[in-house]
Amino acid sequence: MPLTFALLAIAIAAAWLKPLRLTDRFLLPPWMAIAAGAVVSGLAAAVLSPVAVLALAMFFLAAYLAAVTQRKTSLLFGMAAALLALALALHRLPGFNNPILISQLRLSADSVPFTQYANFDKGAAGLVLLAFLCRRASSAAEWRKLLQQTWPIALVAVIAVLGLATAIGYVKPDFKLSQVTALFLFTNLFFTVVAEEAFFRGLLQDRLALPLARFRHGPLLAVACSALLFGAAHVAGGGAYVLLATVAGLAYAYAYYVTQRIEAAIIVHFAVNTVHFIGFTYPHLN
Repeated sequence: MPLTFALLAIAIAAAWLKPLRLTDRFLLPPWMAIAAGAVVSGLAAAVLSPVAVLALAMFFLAAYLAAVTQRKTSLLFGMAAALLALALALHRLPGFNNPILISQLRLSADSVPFTQYANFDKGAAGLVLLAFLCRRASSAAEWRKLLQQTWPIALVAVIAVLGLATAIGYVKPDFKLSQVTALFLFTNLFFTVVAEEAFFRGLLQDRLALPLARFRHGPLLAVACSALLFGAAHVAGGGAYVLLATVAGLAYAYAYYVTQRIEAAIIVHFAVNTVHFIGFTYPHLN
C-alpha cells in the first residue's frame, strides 16, 4: 500500500517533467507512466477496485478532451471534468479504499482529535487537473520570478489567516514537532493542497476569469468568486472554518492572479498549512 501512494506522489511531481520522445510522433509524459504504475499497485493492494479505475479513466478522458478540443467543446468537457473532479475529491465515487494514516490523535492537550486519510481519489484528481488544465512554470527564469512574487503573499497569508484564527479563539500558538509531522506534511501537500489548488485556481478561477475579462475588474472578481467557493467547500467545519478558509482562499487566489502559475497558489496554501500544523493548535481548539 505505501508503494501505491509513493507512486502517486511521484507522478504528481513528474507533472513538471518534459515528455519523453519515444518515436518521431509519440511523446510520453513521465507522469502518465508513473500514474499507471500507481493504479496497478492500487489494484494489487485493494486500494482501488475496477470500478474506481473506470471512474478515473472517464475523468482522465474528460480532462484531456477539455485541454485539446476547441473552445465550445472544451467548455463542455471542462464542466464534465470539474464535476468528476469534485466527486473524486468529495469521495462520492465508489471503488476507492482510502487508508487511515493518523487516527483520532490529539496533537495538543486542548485540541480536538485529528484523523488523516491517504486519499487516492483526491490525489489522482489533482494530478490529472494539474497535468492537463493548469498553467505551470516551465523554466528557471519563470520559477525565480514566481518565487519573488509569491513569498510576500505567503507571509501575509500566514499572518492574516492564523492571526484571525487566534483572535477568534479557533487556535492558539502551540509549537510542536511530533512524530507524525513529516507524514502529515507529505500527505497534505500531495493529496490535499495540489488537488484543491488545481481545482479552485487552475480550473475554476482560470475559467471564470475568461468571461469576466471584458469587465474592468473581472479578474479580481474571479479571485473573489474562487475564494468564496473555497470557503463554501469547508462548510462542514462550521462558520469559523468557512470564514478562515475564505480569507485563506483570497490569498491563494491572489497568488494565482499575480503569477498566473499554479505553483504560487500551492506554495501559499502549503505555507499556511505547515505553519498552522507546527506552530498552532491543530486542527483547532476543543
